[in-house]
Amino acid sequence: MITSQHKARSGCAMADPLSCKTGQAAFATGLVDPEATLPVGLRSPSGGPMHRRYAVYRNNVTASLIEALGAIFPTVRNLVGETFFGGMAALYLRAHPPTSPLLFTYGATFADFIADFAPASDLPYLADVARLERLWLDCYHEADAAPLDPAALGGIPADLLPRLRFAPHPALRIAEFRFSAVSIVSRDRSRSPLDGFDPSVPEWVLITRPDCDVEIRHLDRAAACLFGALADGAPLGEASSRAMAIDPALPLAGLLQMAFEAGCFQSFILHEEQDR
Repeated sequence: MITSQHKARSGCAMADPLSCKTGQAAFATGLVDPEATLPVGLRSPSGGPMHRRYAVYRNNVTASLIEALGAIFPTVRNLVGETFFGGMAALYLRAHPPTSPLLFTYGATFADFIADFAPASDLPYLADVARLERLWLDCYHEADAAPLDPAALGGIPADLLPRLRFAPHPALRIAEFRFSAVSIVSRDRSRSPLDGFDPSVPEWVLITRPDCDVEIRHLDRAAACLFGALADGAPLGEASSRAMAIDPALPLAGLLQMAFEAGCFQSFILHEEQDR
């Protein structure tokens, strides 16, 4: 039993230990730790202990969080199987319990956890797959914005085009991976065979949400350099020069058309003009 002295020390003056922050923290921590003891002060309506009820509630919470991680990282789960994924996810949630009531925000550090998870060391690409799947979800939940209509560029004189700067759409994501995460995720989600390619080859990705659906596009290094520079605010001329240093045959017109179709940008500026 918590005495008044203990209550004073914890900053809780209420009779119910679970009404104070310390009690609530113990209750929440125990939900993701199967070895945790029953939180102090937890009693049934009849006044007896609630070990069995709390254990059932704990199992339900754990199962729900593991299922949430599986929904966020479906390709990771498919690659390792339900049993392995469930065990890995259970250890993750014990080390990294949720800090937000919004489940889609959970698992932001899951890829880093996988990278250091020894039982998964024979799948070195698994962490990159998780990073890509996390980017997909972040893109999905980003703010809405109308993509730039390329017709708005029609009145720009050709000699001024290199000075254009584009404002990226909030959902735009560009990333580089040490392993073939783009190929793995794309094939898995389209239910295509995961063989016939080297998973150790680095890849680049463009992720956008031009409408309601997230789209993943595989990029080469030069194209990723172009889009990354534009997203960082570099003018078109400078961004294309950086990319052409990697690939002198860069298909600039085709890549820009793809960028507009994918909804990469929401506006542009020329010189000191305001956003259009």
